[in-house]
Amino acid sequence: MPSISKFITFVSFAFLLSCCTSSQSGFGTRQTVPSVILWAWERPENLKFIDSNEYGVAFLEQTLRVEGAEVNHVPRLQTMKIESQVYLIAVTRIETKRGANAPKEDSDKFISEIVSKIVKSSTLRNVKGVQIDFDAVESERDFYRKIIVGVKQKLRKDTSLSITALASWCAYDLWLKNLPVDEAVPMLFDIGANRKRIEAFLKSQDWNEPLCKRSYGLSINQPTDFELDKERRRYYFNSRSWVKGDLDRIK
Repeated sequence: MPSISKFITFVSFAFLLSCCTSSQSGFGTRQTVPSVILWAWERPENLKFIDSNEYGVAFLEQTLRVEGAEVNHVPRLQTMKIESQVYLIAVTRIETKRGANAPKEDSDKFISEIVSKIVKSSTLRNVKGVQIDFDAVESERDFYRKIIVGVKQKLRKDTSLSITALASWCAYDLWLKNLPVDEAVPMLFDIGANRKRIEAFLKSQDWNEPLCKRSYGLSINQPTDFELDKERRRYYFNSRSWVKGDLDRIK
């Protein structure tokens, strides 16, 4: 298997990204950020067909696998082709071990290492925002909050910060209050046994968490059974590489 360092070089070349900051603004208004964002996960993507006036891209840039006091960094290993003017959000996925190998929350150095890796993703060429994807369990919330606060403090002021959010965090398991993020994207797919409860909730009322009232996290493979607010940003996940015909399914 090729070394990780070779993969990093390969991916950096494939993305045509370099360590330089963007002069573009953060989330600001709907005029500065596309109303539809496509998630580009760990698979080869050729997104040169998208209209940058209509669509942005949130691409999985790295995965941080946290075990005990160790952070294993896994960079994106798949190519992505995209026009330079497209609004880009670099996504960091955090995965943790449970039990004896749970994250060591009391280590400032440990938190700082995670924060630095996330902030570094914001310096990639044409990236205008970062997003953190972490399904934190209750015991990990203080740990996650420290990461978010640390990232916000170190990001450029013109770089947006968003997180994905379990639907339950937006409806009734409320703990996101006062987090320094531009938006929390409610994940409305692959929610298992909670799906009926969440859909029933949204048919009768809006989210209780204000941070969740700015966008939706959807999948083109799982239609929703409730009315979407047309003024909110929509993030779309695709279980395979995007093709032009997929866009017809989300208009």
